[in-house]
Amino acid sequence: VNIGTAFHPLSYTLSCEALPETIELIQDFEMPTVCTSIRVSRDGQFILAAGTYKPRVRCYDTYQLSLKFERCLESDVVTFDILSEDYSKLVFLHIDRYVEFHSQHGHYYKTRIPKFGRDFSYHYPSCDLYFVGASSEVFRLNLEQGRFLNSLQTDAAEINVCDINPVHQLFAAGTLEGRVDCWDPRVRSRVAVLDCALSSITDGTEVEGLPSVSALKFNGSLGMAVGTSTGQVLVYDLRSSRPLLVKDHYYGLPIKSLHFHDQLDLVLSADSKIIKMWNKDNGKVFSSIEPQANINDVCLYPGSGMLFTANEDPKMNTFYIPALGPAPHWCSFLDNLTEELEENPESTIYDDYKFVTRKDLENLGLTHLIGSPLLRAYMHGFFMDIRLYHKVKTMANPFAYEEYRKDRIRQKIEESRTQRVQLKKLPKVNKELAMKLMEESELPTRKKKKKGNVVDNLLSDDRFKVMFENPDYQVDERSEEFRLLNPIVSKVGEKRRQKLSQLVQQEEQQDEEEEEVEGRGSSEEEESSDDDDKSWVEEVREQRRLIRAEERENRQQEPQRHSQPRFYQIKAGEEFRSFGDVARKQKMQKTSLEERLQREESSGRLNLNDTAVGSKQLTFTLKKQRERTYIPF
Repeated sequence: VNIGTAFHPLSYTLSCEALPETIELIQDFEMPTVCTSIRVSRDGQFILAAGTYKPRVRCYDTYQLSLKFERCLESDVVTFDILSEDYSKLVFLHIDRYVEFHSQHGHYYKTRIPKFGRDFSYHYPSCDLYFVGASSEVFRLNLEQGRFLNSLQTDAAEINVCDINPVHQLFAAGTLEGRVDCWDPRVRSRVAVLDCALSSITDGTEVEGLPSVSALKFNGSLGMAVGTSTGQVLVYDLRSSRPLLVKDHYYGLPIKSLHFHDQLDLVLSADSKIIKMWNKDNGKVFSSIEPQANINDVCLYPGSGMLFTANEDPKMNTFYIPALGPAPHWCSFLDNLTEELEENPESTIYDDYKFVTRKDLENLGLTHLIGSPLLRAYMHGFFMDIRLYHKVKTMANPFAYEEYRKDRIRQKIEESRTQRVQLKKLPKVNKELAMKLMEESELPTRKKKKKGNVVDNLLSDDRFKVMFENPDYQVDERSEEFRLLNPIVSKVGEKRRQKLSQLVQQEEQQDEEEEEVEGRGSSEEEESSDDDDKSWVEEVREQRRLIRAEERENRQQEPQRHSQPRFYQIKAGEEFRSFGDVARKQKMQKTSLEERLQREESSGRLNLNDTAVGSKQLTFTLKKQRERTYIPF
């Protein structure tokens, strides 16, 4: 249970030594996956919750503070209600149009309504169940006669919620169009219509779409609160068609639950994100609760300051706010705990302690204190008094302040140097590539957004540090692959080359001079070259033309190379005939498949014939080898 005050709800964490760290009021107060609805019986002894997965209902006994029973269902529950004082009579509305009745021993009866239901209310004087849903009709099921009665016909396309006034039994239904239709069950006729959609839009209210009614709750004989799908709550007096107050949650989420707190004249409204408590007369905020998981339903325990929430989480939350009321009689010890927390607002136990490890103790020379009251063992180290820690550290390192002072001075000097004009330092390897990356980092902001921060991080990233330090990673700009795949990088402009030479000269001068040279202003930077903006297609064509010209020059120089003596290697297992045979084999390996087939066909060792299906048939004739004569020894 979370305990809080009126203006700072749920902020207390029970971490004092005299109090437990957590309070689990009801054992196993949770669902396997999600809880969708939660109710409290009228006698206050039983708490029932419906959830999934698998669909089930759980009943908790507050007198025993534990789970009483659990029943699995065939389909998910849209909503349910308790018809008796205890858990002996339950009604479940399922998502598959079934209405299921449970008695004290378990399942009792199941029937089906004509349309998908969204909500229902029970009229105690006539024993009628009113079902509303994806239809314009309000279906009536009489539990005394055991049959359906004539439906109430409305003008709405769909009806979302309904409620019955506990004093004069007025039936109200909230429609998809943002209206509330009020019916008198005695004469089965509509007596009034409230247009809540138009009234919910006030000055400064921004809504998306038509506000529909998502929550409805009566208060006494004349009060009523209406929640809309756009996050507004309207408070009405039934004698007027205009709302007394319009409260906005400012989240734009549908209101899921509404409750009245009569003792303090409060309204508790909840959407899927937050529970707000505010005065119903002036709208002043009393408190708010924002759980970690989304809210599906809220149930206020009658006559107390405790409330339960069904969340999109296995754990069902329990909140206790003493300012709303006392604790229930079955957990009256919460009042004593909150009084102790208010009287002794202690901070966390280890606020004035320093956590140290064994290595820290060895450096400080305090290993002999292990096991003494001065050190409290915790996890992989110890807690010690922060004053003792500072005193021992000062004695162990008396020059710590001087080192700290020097570090601060050094940081101030470095911060002032960053404001000066910095000289660019180029790496020893791949200087032209580093130069290009520096220029790209100086491009306008609009061009930087396309490339992101890759250029800025490439030079400073440790993963690419070797590329600018190891000579083995030097880019060979004369290779054919570089000239074809990187036409832009391979052709560095004259301006970039001049700038590169200037930066190299500046680095040489900087190494020779003293450290004060860092403060001098560098020369004005020239504009980056426009090589990257040129078309790379033309560059590739130019590089291909140059490569072909080099190949032609190599072929012209080929006869001169043949005039020089050549050496051949005879592999093991081959018979050497002549130098011409070796050259012929090498030439055959360089020829294409078509030329080799033509030569084989002309020599008579290959026949090409057309088959019936139109493809080619190849027939190979192996050359006969000379018979060898073996002489036995």
